[in-house]
Amino acid sequence: MTMTTRAPLIINDRSYAWPKKPLVVICLDGSEPAYTDEARKRGLMPNLEKLIAKGGEYRAQSVVPSFTNPNNLSIATGRPPEVHGICGNYLIDPDTGSETMMNDPKWLRAPTIFASFQKAGARILMVTAKDKLRLLLSKGLVYDGSAIAFSSEKADKATRADNGIDNPCAQWSMPLPDVYSADLSEFVFSAGVKLIPEFKPDITYLSTTDFIQHKYGPTEKGALDFYAMFDAYIGKLDSLGVTLIITADHGMNDKHLSNGEPDVVYLQDELDRTFGEGKTKVILPITDPYVVHHGALGSYAAIYTYGADPKAVVAHIRALEGMDAVLEKAEACARFGLPPDRTGDVVAVSGGQNKTKVIGTSRSKHDLSGLDVPLRSHGGLSEQTVPFFINTKSASLPEGLRNFDAYFVGCTCAE
Repeated sequence: MTMTTRAPLIINDRSYAWPKKPLVVICLDGSEPAYTDEARKRGLMPNLEKLIAKGGEYRAQSVVPSFTNPNNLSIATGRPPEVHGICGNYLIDPDTGSETMMNDPKWLRAPTIFASFQKAGARILMVTAKDKLRLLLSKGLVYDGSAIAFSSEKADKATRADNGIDNPCAQWSMPLPDVYSADLSEFVFSAGVKLIPEFKPDITYLSTTDFIQHKYGPTEKGALDFYAMFDAYIGKLDSLGVTLIITADHGMNDKHLSNGEPDVVYLQDELDRTFGEGKTKVILPITDPYVVHHGALGSYAAIYTYGADPKAVVAHIRALEGMDAVLEKAEACARFGLPPDRTGDVVAVSGGQNKTKVIGTSRSKHDLSGLDVPLRSHGGLSEQTVPFFINTKSASLPEGLRNFDAYFVGCTCAE
């Protein structure tokens, strides 16, 4: 599959050469570098080793907050949240003042690489594990025969009019996977292997779920089995004559004490005791409909002030154990590339010496009954480093590599 040379595209103030071969980017949700490191040590990823030998292995930085939506949209737009506007799953709507999910495509402020390439004549394939992400990532795509975009979660409901394909489950005689399973991610890989030779996309995006990474540490059997399974698909995808890049949206760390209990500070309770009820509002952008495996506990929080002095709030939170960065809005936006109108008056990033501290709102508002293993989560600086693998040499590897450089790097590959 050799592609015709065309003029570069300017997308969100970055220039993208037309890729010389079909380009596939895989976002492995929650894939802390230790996962592939440990699987490789045990000889479980021979196809990844072959890929690295042909291309390269690097470390990249995710955006902060190190959550799924901000990073997937950064990969999809090639820019940080200050450009595309998606800074979490949950926020206080600046127009209404009400708490709301940020899953509607209306929140996306920048065109995606996918929609931009489709307008220029490219064929686009996108398969995500969860449908909330597919809705955001597919904004701007037109299902005229040149784009397919669907999720594992709702593959049985996919239609040609809304997704570019009719019910893949029925077509391929594959059962709909459970949303809390490794099967949800394997469906993504399997779909890519089936559709790339058949549909012949120019640009492909495959994005998984981090159920396994929340549940198992890098040396546990559940994780090792997952990465051995993934390696088989690496081999199949690499054989299709594509440029293949594998990265992650964020890392993952243990977030519990030695007794297995979550290492959590309930920040709303803490601020209510200090400043009074109603003076602050703690928002956890990790909050989404799928909280069973993390209880809405992560290492990043936005604090809105309603009478409390932001400087006093910053000083108080900084004094708490396990805080890595506590900043007022302007400084947080400048440091992390966040949109000011969608960011709290104060931003708190936790982790601490052992990387384990997470932030909750009020103890009474977190249902942790679904945690059947000690908490593993993300969101902070300690989950910002992610792997970056490529199966060919790139003519332009940016200094200070970010996960959202994936398509830029892939478009400049020499082969």
